[in-house]
Amino acid sequence: MKKYHPSLFSFAILLFSSLLFIGYNPSDANLKIITYNIWNGFDWGKDNARHDRFLQWVKDQSPDVMALQELCGYTEEKLKEDASSWGHPYSVLLKTKGYPVGITSSKPIALKEKLLEGLWHGMLHVKTHDINFFVVHLSPADYAFRMRETAIITERVQAVKEEAYIILGDFNAVSPMDADLNLVKSSLLNRYRQGDARNEKYNNLRDGEWDYGVMSGFLALPAIDVCHRLIPSPERYSFPVPILIGQYYDDIDHIKRSRHRIDYIMVSPELAQKCVKAEIFHNERTDGLSDHYPVSVSFE
Repeated sequence: MKKYHPSLFSFAILLFSSLLFIGYNPSDANLKIITYNIWNGFDWGKDNARHDRFLQWVKDQSPDVMALQELCGYTEEKLKEDASSWGHPYSVLLKTKGYPVGITSSKPIALKEKLLEGLWHGMLHVKTHDINFFVVHLSPADYAFRMRETAIITERVQAVKEEAYIILGDFNAVSPMDADLNLVKSSLLNRYRQGDARNEKYNNLRDGEWDYGVMSGFLALPAIDVCHRLIPSPERYSFPVPILIGQYYDDIDHIKRSRHRIDYIMVSPELAQKCVKAEIFHNERTDGLSDHYPVSVSFE
């Protein structure tokens, strides 16, 4: 029978009691990341009620890193103020015109690059929590333009491929990982076909069919689609949201028939091995916050 040294046993009890006293929780060791397209910056800052609900929602989620798209009407000061409300003292905004992306963090942010040339909305490359983050918002109108953006962004990611990296945001593209879900949605495909028919300059579809080239380009880096791994297929959608009923969609059934995924968090292989949770938040609170649902992943 093994014998335990009394002093070691006492030390273990003391350590455990101390951890309880300071409120230690194993989940505190996780790194939580959220990406969210906030729909025209809450109507360019005019929808204060929705903005206030958003601030409270992020605070309740307590992320370590928050990536944002469509920060319309934002300044560096405004983003810093929002970030402070959910406990982040650090933030970076790509630009102050058009449809900016941005990022906030609980730890210092090292700005690597603000890139606009050749991109529809731009890309923000920063490093925080020892991870390279590439915040993106690809073209909402044309698959060929998105393919060119993919080439530009993946070249940047390749430059840091020996380090941890995450590409996240609104890709405005469907993934081959969701092909089984999208192929059965004929009404959704027809909606895109009708949109392309009305647009003489751009096409979201390739020859009238789903284009998987954009997301395939990121997958080939490699960048791992952790949400595909951890979220059941019926729950793997990020757009549209019931807030759009009466504007672009007739009713909730119309919304349900149109659900698909265009928001992603793609991660380096080593990080993917440490991913313990992924979630796309579908609930009453997020139904009224934006036209996209937020996406989250957590790492050990």
